[in-house]
Amino acid sequence: MAFLPKWLTFLKGKEVVIANAIIAILTIGGQQLFSFFTFSCPCHVGQNLIYGLAFLGVPALILLVVGYALNNQTWRLVTGKRSPLRAEGTQNQLLQCKLTCFVLCSITGRALVAPVTWLAVTLINGSYYVCAMSEYVSVYYYGANPNITASERKQILAAFPCSQLVPPELSRARDEVILLLRYQSQVAGWLLIAVVVITVFLSYCLASCFSPLSFLHFRYWTSYVHNEQELFDEATDQHSKLYAIQHIRKFFGFVPGSENVGEIRIPSLREWQAISGLAFLKLVDEEHYDYSLLHDWALKGSVDRKYLKLDEDPVTTT
Repeated sequence: MAFLPKWLTFLKGKEVVIANAIIAILTIGGQQLFSFFTFSCPCHVGQNLIYGLAFLGVPALILLVVGYALNNQTWRLVTGKRSPLRAEGTQNQLLQCKLTCFVLCSITGRALVAPVTWLAVTLINGSYYVCAMSEYVSVYYYGANPNITASERKQILAAFPCSQLVPPELSRARDEVILLLRYQSQVAGWLLIAVVVITVFLSYCLASCFSPLSFLHFRYWTSYVHNEQELFDEATDQHSKLYAIQHIRKFFGFVPGSENVGEIRIPSLREWQAISGLAFLKLVDEEHYDYSLLHDWALKGSVDRKYLKLDEDPVTTT
């Protein structure tokens, strides 16, 4: 087990790469299951292209939107963007615009992992492309009868993805057309992978070249940001809990988990009404908000002293 610390040290700081790899693997598995259980080419003129492109593009678009939505940086970028306080705190508009573009590019790069993987895998598989493009292939080179109308030719070509619908005399032509379309689809898939890999590599190289930090300093900065975020999350949880305890104590007269509770407070009907219902952030002053109805009630001032003392020893009957 001595090799585990070495592996953990090696993987530290590579969370983004590991996350992207996991996303790509899950996308590949999902694509295979999706194709197996749901894809069935209609083999009809005018429907093949729409059906094939829908299965090729719509899941990729959905994965792109999900990638944006699941990235915390997206919400950090847009939340409170139109707040007046944000406008007052922004001094250098050009620098802020550059930073926004940089963060947006980073978010987009992460969001593109799943849709690009989907497109690459589906193109390499070839089924969607064959279905979409079958009716646009010329069959004159494969021994097909040239004395047919354009509409008949399209009907024959549209049926090629479904072998049971193809006449026996066109089986050889069908096989060669399917091979041609799979060849085109797989070449396109590998070209997409090559372009993406080269683009990502060059992007990292350019970012490293223009970085103001040295290699070790950059590693330190990455570690610092990671640790700061973890500590901030812990402090946020503890701070909000301690703050909420003050309001809970004021309303009920005790804190959950306390031992030897001597008395409890009995809230009035008006107070129950005050903390019930729907609530939104309420601006108290220029710098602070009320986070809930209970928070708003607790900060309004003094409350009545309706308390019920608890017997330390329960009364027993003999």
